Amino acid sequence: MRAALLGALFAALVTLPGLGGGTLWDNSETAYGEVAREIGLTHDWVVMHLNGVPWFVQPPLYFWIGALFAKLLGATALAFRLPSALATIFMGGAIGYATARIAGTRCGIVAAIVLSTSLMQAIVGRLAIMDALLDFCIAAAILWWYRALEPLRESGSLDAGKRSTAFLLGAVAIGLGILAKGPVAPVIVVLVIGGWLLWETRGGRRVPMLPALTILGGIVLMVAIPLPWFVLLAQRVGGGAIGELIGHYTVGRYTGVIENQRGPLWYYVPSLILGFFPWIAFLPVGFVRAVKRARGSDGSFARLAIVWAVLPFVFFSFAQTKLPNYIALEFSALAIVVALWFEQIDAGEDTRAAWISAAFLPLTLAAIVFAVAVFGSKNKLPIAELAPQLITLGAGMFIGALATVAALLRPGWRSGAPYVLGATSLVLVSFIAFVAEPLAEQFKPIPRLAAIIERNRKPGDIVAIRGVPGYNALVFYTEPGVKNVDSAIPQEYISTICPNGTVYFVTPLHDLDALRAQTESLQRTFTVLERVPREALVRIDGPDCPHD
Repeated sequence: MRAALLGALFAALVTLPGLGGGTLWDNSETAYGEVAREIGLTHDWVVMHLNGVPWFVQPPLYFWIGALFAKLLGATALAFRLPSALATIFMGGAIGYATARIAGTRCGIVAAIVLSTSLMQAIVGRLAIMDALLDFCIAAAILWWYRALEPLRESGSLDAGKRSTAFLLGAVAIGLGILAKGPVAPVIVVLVIGGWLLWETRGGRRVPMLPALTILGGIVLMVAIPLPWFVLLAQRVGGGAIGELIGHYTVGRYTGVIENQRGPLWYYVPSLILGFFPWIAFLPVGFVRAVKRARGSDGSFARLAIVWAVLPFVFFSFAQTKLPNYIALEFSALAIVVALWFEQIDAGEDTRAAWISAAFLPLTLAAIVFAVAVFGSKNKLPIAELAPQLITLGAGMFIGALATVAALLRPGWRSGAPYVLGATSLVLVSFIAFVAEPLAEQFKPIPRLAAIIERNRKPGDIVAIRGVPGYNALVFYTEPGVKNVDSAIPQEYISTICPNGTVYFVTPLHDLDALRAQTESLQRTFTVLERVPREALVRIDGPDCPHD
């Protein structure tokens, strides 16, 4: 319990500070935040809506929780990011508890710190998306089922009742995972547990047999938790909605490319390197030592961690649709691998490997700094303006890396090395929360343009956008009913601006002159209300366009 509480506390320190600062990021955050907000607008908890239209892309668990927080806190960034933050906090506690139960309290605390302070885990835990909920459900299910099925030992084994309870709790977690993001939850859990069981049994190790009634009860729970929503949805809008959600947006993500989110077979290699920063410096040697440990009779937990790390990585590498956060669900396993290796270091073993890993830590940091500089230059980000902050951050991270190296190289200090690096990573996340995110607001113009619209619009006014990103953000920061105009079809623009009344239009800055000429040729007034680096907000007024 001490490892669980400290793990949850460290995860909270990473996710909660500055969580509600700034506006939601465009695309996914604003889309999911808007779906949750529209539950409050429509009072419909069965059919999800986006921009007032039924939406069948994701199951409802995240949106239900977000809507409840919005009732308490208002439709704010904090309300819609809290579900992810709380799931991440629970994850830190679960990994701390499970690892401590098997490998000791100190190892559990280190595993939770490694997980919570890895870069991708920290970012996913601070976004208004459902991935953190899914990752927690999958981790809880894997850990519960491992507890139910872990090999028999001469002493300290769970009794049959506790094993059955653990299996049923794992089934509950899978059911909630289905409600969070669909069938990917049972697929990954069965893949990991099945692969681990195969390794166990092929090695001649005894795995307890659960009662048939327990297995049946687990299957019933897995189905019974998400089934009512699917039934109600089918009754309301027909089976086509479920086909779209499961067929197109779940299976279709694996077999085809959704929303142009494609990538090569090796796509997740750089995602893993960056996402598991700064602990990636210790992963290679930790993984090698975990494989060695897995060969022993007491290496069951190491075998689970290896299977959990490898099989989902391979599974998602062959998917046609790719996003970096898809592999975040295996970071718990990577944290366990690194924590087990730190236990060996603390016990005075593997000294040479500790020196080699320590040498790679500053090099890893330098490589990340170089990658950030190149990325900023290619994407025309104001790196020069951020230079003082970036230099300060880099210096702090470098000092932390050197302190970690010093701790690893001195036998009496080795037990403190992961805490030093964890504290250094916490500084990195704090920098992102309190410096980088506020500075990033200048790259999110839609909330500012939406605020102008909301100050001036009257009932019946039309809001539209064409040719620029930020459609979901414009819906979130105004009201449902925003028109998304195809910039390639002039007639669609004309039909949007011609009705009698006022139209607020967000459009690319470089199209202003052409749009002004076309609008005035239709005897309507064209007024530029606001210009930002790439977009402009215009107001179009006047009578209905003349008809031929």
